[in-house]
Amino acid sequence: MQSEPTSVYQWLRAGDEIFPAMLTAIDAAIQSVRLEIYIFEECPLGRDFCEALVRACGRGVRVRVLVDSIGSLLLPDHFWESLRKAGGEVRWFNPITLKRATIRNHRKLLVCDERAAFVGGFNVSPEYEGDGVNDGWWDVGLKIEGPLAARLASSFEDMFGRAEFRHRHITRWREFSAKQAVTLPPEQILFSGPGRGQSPFTRALRKDLAGAKDVRLMVAYFLPSWRLRRDLMRVVRRGGRAQLILAGKSDIYLSKLAAQSLYRRLLRAGVEIYEYQPQVLHAKLFMVDDAIYTGSSNLDTRSLQINYELMIRFAGGEIAGQAREIFADTLQHCRRVTREEWRQSRTFWQRMKQRWAYFLLDRIDPYVARWQWRGLPK
Repeated sequence: MQSEPTSVYQWLRAGDEIFPAMLTAIDAAIQSVRLEIYIFEECPLGRDFCEALVRACGRGVRVRVLVDSIGSLLLPDHFWESLRKAGGEVRWFNPITLKRATIRNHRKLLVCDERAAFVGGFNVSPEYEGDGVNDGWWDVGLKIEGPLAARLASSFEDMFGRAEFRHRHITRWREFSAKQAVTLPPEQILFSGPGRGQSPFTRALRKDLAGAKDVRLMVAYFLPSWRLRRDLMRVVRRGGRAQLILAGKSDIYLSKLAAQSLYRRLLRAGVEIYEYQPQVLHAKLFMVDDAIYTGSSNLDTRSLQINYELMIRFAGGEIAGQAREIFADTLQHCRRVTREEWRQSRTFWQRMKQRWAYFLLDRIDPYVARWQWRGLPK
């Protein structure tokens, strides 16, 4: 009996590897290109992407682009004029309105010919150009070739179709296609979005953490639920090891403060915390024993409860070993936060700022998002 084809993976480290690989894939496409992005800036890199997409249209390739209207707020619509004239389609996800401004599409995805796909935390912005150590933000991407790419293309079409954000009442309150787990053994795609029901990513991660002995998490924005924090602490209490690489430098200062409000209890429980030093950390890479996760989702309230997100989960194999190498290499550029140092360094004013940041991001932000979600047109 012939076995089902499996996907082939390739890790891409920072913009120096991510963007050339993406542009090469666009130039090699012969049937279709689908690009879904949160931040797209009018800059030399953005123009390189636009020109590659225009060239693809010139070869008869069907090109579709989906850009989040808040993430790419500064990008003028006329930027896409050349692409539209060439036959490409561009849509803005959730056009700006105060009534639903907090609901965003945070996914990053490129699919070419339904054969090759790219996922990760990257945006098309000059901040991401570099090696992540000497210059440019540190991020991680994953190139996927195989059957998974076709399913990701289908996911893009679903999001492209809901770009204007007009949900029917019945779909708002059930776990529709934007919030589900799709298993294509040995891989799993985890789609998350707003509305009722737990994030599939959260559900899968908690299941893996339940009996884990070796946990390594690298994430830009860290504000997990108390259940996830409890799961992490239980790993150490079982005799395992839990390591966190978090942002030493962050583009969102409030997010860094909120994450630091959780340090004391985690350190007391024996969780190891490291802060990345050379550049802004933007990567999302999670290892729980043999399970590996990567994609667009952070471990914060917004990613886990509000945004549309996309994560890939797979287990074991050579690609998992390479993920551990990436984590180990990143660790060499981190400063470890010790319990005693953290206790002595925090002033009263710092503690107050951290608590307020936690309150705003963990309580106020999701409250406003839920209120806006309930108010969408039926």
